[in-house]
Amino acid sequence: MAKKYQLKRIGSQEILPPQIDESRFQINYKTELNATQFEAVSSTEGAYLVIAGAGTGKTRTLVYRVARLVETGVDPKSILLLTFTRKAANEMMNRATLLLDNRCSKINGGTFHSFANITLRKYGKAVGIDPGFTILDQGDSEDVVNLIRSRLNLAAVKKRFPTKQTIYKIFSFSVNTGIPVEEILEAEYPHFFEFCDVILEIQKVYMAYKQQNNLLDYDDLLVYLNRFLNERSPAAKSFLSGIKYVMVDEYQDTNKIQAEIVRGLAYYNNNVMVVGDDSQSIYSFRGADFKNIMEFPHLFNDVKIIKLEENYRSTQEILNFANYIIEAAVEKYPKFLFTRKTGGELPAIISAANENMQSRFVVNRILDLREEGVPLKEIAVLFRSSYSSFDLEIELNKANIPFIKVGGMKFIETAHVKDVLAFLRIAANPKDLVSWLRVLMLHEGIGPKTAQKIMDEISISRLSITSSPEAVVPKKYNDRILNLFILLNKIHTKESSPAEKAEQVLDYYYPLFKGKYDDFNKRKKDLDILLNITENYKTLDSLLADMALDPPRDSVVDIDSETKEDEYVTLSTIHSAKGLEWHSLFIIHAMEGFFPSGQSFDNMEALEEERRLMYVASTRARQNLYISYPMSIFDREKGMTFSKPSRFIAGIKEDLAEEWLLEE
Repeated sequence: MAKKYQLKRIGSQEILPPQIDESRFQINYKTELNATQFEAVSSTEGAYLVIAGAGTGKTRTLVYRVARLVETGVDPKSILLLTFTRKAANEMMNRATLLLDNRCSKINGGTFHSFANITLRKYGKAVGIDPGFTILDQGDSEDVVNLIRSRLNLAAVKKRFPTKQTIYKIFSFSVNTGIPVEEILEAEYPHFFEFCDVILEIQKVYMAYKQQNNLLDYDDLLVYLNRFLNERSPAAKSFLSGIKYVMVDEYQDTNKIQAEIVRGLAYYNNNVMVVGDDSQSIYSFRGADFKNIMEFPHLFNDVKIIKLEENYRSTQEILNFANYIIEAAVEKYPKFLFTRKTGGELPAIISAANENMQSRFVVNRILDLREEGVPLKEIAVLFRSSYSSFDLEIELNKANIPFIKVGGMKFIETAHVKDVLAFLRIAANPKDLVSWLRVLMLHEGIGPKTAQKIMDEISISRLSITSSPEAVVPKKYNDRILNLFILLNKIHTKESSPAEKAEQVLDYYYPLFKGKYDDFNKRKKDLDILLNITENYKTLDSLLADMALDPPRDSVVDIDSETKEDEYVTLSTIHSAKGLEWHSLFIIHAMEGFFPSGQSFDNMEALEEERRLMYVASTRARQNLYISYPMSIFDREKGMTFSKPSRFIAGIKEDLAEEWLLEE
């Protein structure tokens, strides 16, 4: 008798993936991860974009995913993990090894550049390069550019020509962004645009020189790897057959070429997971492209987006502030950061009468926090631009609070500030030969020999700034020397304030300054701030004492060995603080024109990046967040001007931040 089979009515129900028996794994992934982390870790086949909000356990998720893939029987050598630093790759592989076992150390992990180097050593011939190539580091590349400059006899060009560093920087930015050199010159270096044809000729010769000598610079590594992957030659297909799973960390920081490399790596198997946060895309000045993370879902078929939103770092009060900042972004993946932590104070917004009052507030509050038991090492001050901390650095030194500065030189270490201080040091001590050498060498036509002759005459008092320059400067020296002595005589002998002396030095220095530095427009603000700082002093000696080139305990190394582990405050640009965190955090100069930068006002994309910078800055704080701005600021051309609070904090609701009033 025939067996009967009853047909069921089938609707449009979803076919669920087979359930995996979690008990077969060594690691209890479900209990060690939150729900969305577990979803990311257990999703293996296909293309995934993991939006990992600040402090949501991005690294933990990647580490557990590596371990899970290995536990499911995937060959570790077929897993590729790309990061932006060797340290990040090593840390993840080490953590995965500790979590599971030594198999995790066998995965292919590294930076885009190191991966490109290894690949091209083996498959370089497929793209026409000898696998025995030599890699040029940045310094080498700049030296090659300089060699080409000298061969083209550009020394004969009377006008200021860009340095080797600037030229190489332009070439590199062009390669990484796809923006033509001409457009970069026009936008970033308009004062060099007249040399456009010559710079393009240097680029042409530079490319040929590398090819002839079997040299690759850092950018070439990515260019040739991208070409190899996307030409899809038999060699590339063979190579890609060995890569089953691709993972990329910090995807929001990728540039145009790196995004194309990721697409090429997963072209055949579509097994790719990129992890990043659109709200932390802040490196466009290095060539990073915000569009990469926003357009990733269009690169592959059926991309699934997973959002990590549970934060393990900050209080909910700080997260509410950060959520408010980023909610107004024009283009974003909507997300809401939350935490299970309880107990926290509202972020504070502090308006100070001027820059110095802002600095004194920060110093006072740091001392209060230390009294409350917060170690100095758990306190940081963040700023949009390096020069924003200059006044604060002076106040910290006065208060004997040790600090380190990350992302930009300390104020008194910058070359142009050293230049101006050298003039003032001579005015205070006419026999300061170190400062004399610096000042003399600023002048065109004065080399080491001439400078030494002049200093010899100064040391035996044959030349002096104490007497009338017209009487003491011999005719054998040109007008430049005479004018220099006239200036130094004036600021040495005339009764005037340090600010007046500095003003006279700056009037003299500006033409030299513009000739010496390619990026003089960016450095100019530092000189305005120096002039503003001089207003706080009555004597030149007290100014120079506070501005000493080697202030006490100015770096970690100088701090007493017993206390150096936790005895310094961190000053940092926001760009250099990404990925870090502190118990208590100050964000200074949160004012229009500074943060957001005035250069972003006419460019929507740039303004949006400024908003993301504020989000990154605020999410570095675990417990306390202080955001301050001076209500007036000094500008050498405009004098003292009133400022407005940053649009990111102006009019913020009372339930998101509280205003503090400062009292003298």
